[in-house]
Amino acid sequence: MMQRPIYLDCHATTPVDPQVLEAMLPYFTEHFGNPSSVSHAYGWEAEAGVKQAREMIAQAINASPEEIIFTSGATEANNLAIKGVAEAYFSQGQHIITVATEHRAVLDPCQYLESLGFEVTYLPVGEDGLIDLETLKETIREDTILVSVMAANNEIGVLQPIADIGEICRERGVLFHTDAAQALAKIPLDVEGMKIDLMSLTAHKLYGPKGIGALYVRRRQPKVRLASQIQGGGQERNFRSGTLYPPQIVGFGKAVELGLAEMDAEGERQSKLRDRAWEELSQLEGVYLNGHPTQRLPGNLNISVAGVDGTALILGLQPVIAVSSGSACSSQSTAPSHVITALGRGKALANASIRFGMGRFTTEEEIDSAIAHTKTTIESLQKAKV
Repeated sequence: MMQRPIYLDCHATTPVDPQVLEAMLPYFTEHFGNPSSVSHAYGWEAEAGVKQAREMIAQAINASPEEIIFTSGATEANNLAIKGVAEAYFSQGQHIITVATEHRAVLDPCQYLESLGFEVTYLPVGEDGLIDLETLKETIREDTILVSVMAANNEIGVLQPIADIGEICRERGVLFHTDAAQALAKIPLDVEGMKIDLMSLTAHKLYGPKGIGALYVRRRQPKVRLASQIQGGGQERNFRSGTLYPPQIVGFGKAVELGLAEMDAEGERQSKLRDRAWEELSQLEGVYLNGHPTQRLPGNLNISVAGVDGTALILGLQPVIAVSSGSACSSQSTAPSHVITALGRGKALANASIRFGMGRFTTEEEIDSAIAHTKTTIESLQKAKV
């Protein structure tokens, strides 16, 4: 049987951890009840699993369980947060602030709101991918109702100064939303300490199942109002109607539990793998690091390569390594990455960018093999261009 390539695309998705799968299985067959069925044991069993997962996720971000609203993923959570705030606070203002390097799940809802008459400011980033806090302060207006800044970038792994942003927003009386899909159980998150009002989460970036996410919605100081985007049975505090899916929710909770337990040790291990890879690749001519060198996710390395065709680079790597050139959600697009171009890279460098996403099951041997093949591929393509 042909050997499968080394998987280094953990920002796109991760495999379900066997312990997560084990926790989920009983909820498909034994505890299969509807958690909203409160009149019999089948519903109670399912509801107990949902409750435990909700408590685990809340604990992970220092929230209360009642503030966790389950969704189908971070995309829905982002839409609920952004559109929900826009509709609920329409009478107070129609100005929203976000960042040019956000995921499409934030940028597209913002552009949709622009079509309805809202005004959106897209903050630029520096060469390191970070926003300028003074620029943020200057951009907030009397009619600003929401600031949305991603905690950890899905392409370049850059960690924005979330606590500082939260402080600025709280001082100005503006709601603060962060897309933390890539950050949960990888870096410390504290909605109280960071003064976060809304936070989007997902399971499949941390070895949980696809199709399940959550939105944290602050209940006090301030109490956040949201207009629901899905009406129906009134589940999830009326913010998100629909029958809950206990197997996915239980898996989400277990994935968070495992991630928190090993966050420090795994972060240190992946940082060493990332630095090892960059030390080797940085020796090549025409290879550039995208994003801040240290203020980034432990397992993220994003590079651009001068003098090569981006498609040829990906094709050359494919037999040995599974990597991507940017967001998985935009991988079929032929346009250069909006994240890389926002850093000031030209179109050619943006097209010839590679995202290495290391994870829990990535080994030193795999990194050594992947980097050796990457170096050979780059040198071969660069020579062919001469």
